[in-house]
Amino acid sequence: MIDFIHVSKSYPNGDVVLDDIDFSVSPGDFLVITGKSGAGKTTIGRLLIHDLVPDKGRIVIDGEDLTKIKSKNIPLIRRKIGFGFQDFRVIPDKTIGENIVIALEIAGYDSKKIPEKVKHTLTLVGLLGKENLFPGQLSGGELQRASIARAIAADPPILFADEPTGNLDKETSLEIFKLLQKINSDGTTVIMATHDVTLINLKVGRHIHLEKGKIVKDSKESKEKEKEKE
Repeated sequence: MIDFIHVSKSYPNGDVVLDDIDFSVSPGDFLVITGKSGAGKTTIGRLLIHDLVPDKGRIVIDGEDLTKIKSKNIPLIRRKIGFGFQDFRVIPDKTIGENIVIALEIAGYDSKKIPEKVKHTLTLVGLLGKENLFPGQLSGGELQRASIARAIAADPPILFADEPTGNLDKETSLEIFKLLQKINSDGTTVIMATHDVTLINLKVGRHIHLEKGKIVKDSKESKEKEKEKE
């Protein structure tokens, strides 16, 4: 369970990025967070991995309050969250297979099981056979798949995908979205941050829309209100 409890965050220049946001994510959810650039989507992800800390409010993951977490426990929290970056963050001078191996080693994965795990992960994201290619040899869509593969390789229960379709054409964006749905169907909690509102027309579990750091729409709340009226 993830709980954002009245969370606010401002940057040193005074810009308010998140303004008293309040929402929960249950295990196995597929949450899509939309909003224009600067609305606060990426900030939510950075708060989740304790790359940032809120100015006000609390963030609780599986009972652990990130505002009170001890430094030694931060790596343990980060192992629970795979982060797919908008700019991919794959290591350019390492092959795709090597990128995944490094992620597994950092996570403390059993070294004897790494080769099979790399194969399994590449199969899942549709990149099997390209493990010996370097990032510069892949298309944009393949790079995004590689980024997602690295993020989920160690089986984190949560995946935060930051603008995974931001620089892709419509067809490739749909393929990436379907990949995230498959990952979710396998049991991973998926949070996708995107400005591509056309994806919301597709079947998603839940949709939150941000404007100027505030939640202006939450499909879960809308459904609950509809039930109350029945």
